[in-house]
Amino acid sequence: MSSNINLIDSFQEFKDFKNIDRPTVITVLEEVFRSMIRKRFGTDENVDVIVNPDNGDLEIWRTRVVMEDGFSEDDDLEIELAEVHQYDPDLEVGDDYIEQITLESFGRRAILAARQTLVSKILELEKDEVFKKYKDREGELVIGEVYQIWKKEILVLDEDGNELILPKTEQIPADYFKKGDSIRAVVFKVDMMNNNPKIIISRTAPEFLQRLFELEVPEIFDGLITIRKIVREPGERAKVAVESYDDRIDPVGACVGMKGSRIHGIVRELRNENIDVINFTLNHSLYITRALSPARISSIKIDEDNKTAAVYLKPDQVSLAIGRGGHNIKLAGKLTGYEIDVYRENDEVDEDVDIEEFADEIDSWIIDELKRVGLDTAKSVLALSEEELVRRTDLEEDTVHEIVRILQAEFE
Repeated sequence: MSSNINLIDSFQEFKDFKNIDRPTVITVLEEVFRSMIRKRFGTDENVDVIVNPDNGDLEIWRTRVVMEDGFSEDDDLEIELAEVHQYDPDLEVGDDYIEQITLESFGRRAILAARQTLVSKILELEKDEVFKKYKDREGELVIGEVYQIWKKEILVLDEDGNELILPKTEQIPADYFKKGDSIRAVVFKVDMMNNNPKIIISRTAPEFLQRLFELEVPEIFDGLITIRKIVREPGERAKVAVESYDDRIDPVGACVGMKGSRIHGIVRELRNENIDVINFTLNHSLYITRALSPARISSIKIDEDNKTAAVYLKPDQVSLAIGRGGHNIKLAGKLTGYEIDVYRENDEVDEDVDIEEFADEIDSWIIDELKRVGLDTAKSVLALSEEELVRRTDLEEDTVHEIVRILQAEFE
């Protein structure tokens, strides 16, 4: 009797597995028992398996046709009259003989094997359910609890105890978590690896910022305002292009909120990442101008064929357009889809010399680096100290010193 109890106890244990519904569990149980029956009797065609999911009761009934003595060709499907009369003397040839098969009759070894099969099938089903659940949720916001912290990733558990992985590469540089902390992220990627679901979550993906806006701005959630595009340098800066479907709604104002009330919560979640919310427009010149905020542009020339834009600014606006580490101009280019070149306006252009004129004395890659940070003329370079030039560019001190020497010689 103990073997029977062991298997039924196993059923009680597995029927409560998370993510697995009862009909599925019953189907798995029935298949396990039918496999046992086929191994013992050769077929399960004439066997009924009845499982009660509420109390774990199991009944197995086997039906065989009564045959005349000596005429049974398959003892698994038929039973002779003399044999059946030992159990039920009232049965006649052609009747169905129905008998109950007990689990104990299968033997301890078969029951233990069935239990192991049940374990593996249920675990496999659970993994499939977790995979499907999160595959359908890619891009959605999830909340979990930090369970374990490693050097390259963090293990997060969701409310059902499923394991989510937050790699270092998907964390904002200023992120700091300790065990037990609540954490918000988006489902970034879901794969099956070695028959186990691997769920990667992210706090650096643009979708994370979009979900935060949907939480904080009801007009976005309701569809009155749409986010056209988001570009980010996680932890540094983000640009969000928004558009309103209702002329009475200012999309930028709605996203920022009264005195920044709506956007402040998002900025805190992103570790003080600067967020520029701009109005989307199909006017490319205006779109680029807005994308370079907070810099004020004097004029712009666009080459639609090559997707490039030459932007001219007053000297005091160049650094704003480029931004710390070049983040502002880089994000503006990603947002608009144009390669943006910044040029300094100068009232004394005739007295200045384009940096390209020094190509015979200065390597082209150095000239490109100077132009990258908005230094496209000799005087714009000389206007900065050598220490400032080293800080703004990726050039060595000796290289900067030689550049300054060459340019100063031009004006002596």
